[in-house]
Amino acid sequence: MAQTVQFPSRAAIVATAHEAIARGSRSFGAASRLFGRATRERAWLLYAWCRRCDDLADGQDHGHGAVPIADIGARFATIRACTEAALRAPQQWIGDPAFDALRIVVHETAMPHRFVWDLVEGFALDAAGWRPTDEADLLRYCYHVAGAVGCMMAVIMGVDPRDGATLNRACDLGIAFQLGNIARDLADDADAGRCYVPAGWLAQGLSRVEVAKRLAERAEAYGESARAGTRTLSFASAWAVLAAAGIYGEIARRVVAQGDCAWLRRVRVPAWSKLGWIVRAWVQTLGRRQLYPETPRRGLWTRPKE
Repeated sequence: MAQTVQFPSRAAIVATAHEAIARGSRSFGAASRLFGRATRERAWLLYAWCRRCDDLADGQDHGHGAVPIADIGARFATIRACTEAALRAPQQWIGDPAFDALRIVVHETAMPHRFVWDLVEGFALDAAGWRPTDEADLLRYCYHVAGAVGCMMAVIMGVDPRDGATLNRACDLGIAFQLGNIARDLADDADAGRCYVPAGWLAQGLSRVEVAKRLAERAEAYGESARAGTRTLSFASAWAVLAAAGIYGEIARRVVAQGDCAWLRRVRVPAWSKLGWIVRAWVQTLGRRQLYPETPRRGLWTRPKE
């Protein structure tokens, strides 16, 4: 007698996604709790797919302990094939919880597929051992690995995909996060044979501390631009975004403040400081329309359009 295959329920996949964010990103996990339930679950689902792809590309386990990869081509082929399957068949189970998480969130939000593929292109850059030649190259990379995620998060929060102005602000936040991450991981990336610092900057003979300061300054500019995008969000979503902006912004500031000691061990934002940012973000959310006026994005790199 044939047995009926029992596929995991949506609740089970959400639970697995929650575990992924708890292990992979305490900062984003803390901020995500401020969303309403539906948005929070979809944010976890998106994170689970991003984390899985990143781990496949980097040989990590939830963002930790990178190991050399001999089969990077096969791994990237898996990312593309499973992602394509998730986008093509919204009712068909993929068999990998992270890719099923993508399938669910794209189906539930009518997520534009272009943002998904823009992120996959970021994994392709990493797989190819890409390095930036100038700042525009760096920012383009930051879009593909983080700015596109900002756009997807905006859609999850209910932003109309045709609202280019708000999507630009969401992209700015992703870029700000990535610039801060690059500053924090300068030593780890160098040990792993990776370099995200533009060749033009290296040619100037900048010290590691000077590079980190420059990255932090860029991150601050993009983070400030992103805050203006919270004007159009619901209170809960704006609160989560402003809390995340504060927490991630502190990472870059701590790297600069610690100087050469910043790379002796991974810079983290302690729990008490995260709680402080959550409280401050609540106040900021109340006054966001006065605190963050709709100012032009002058001098900032702009994401590619369709």
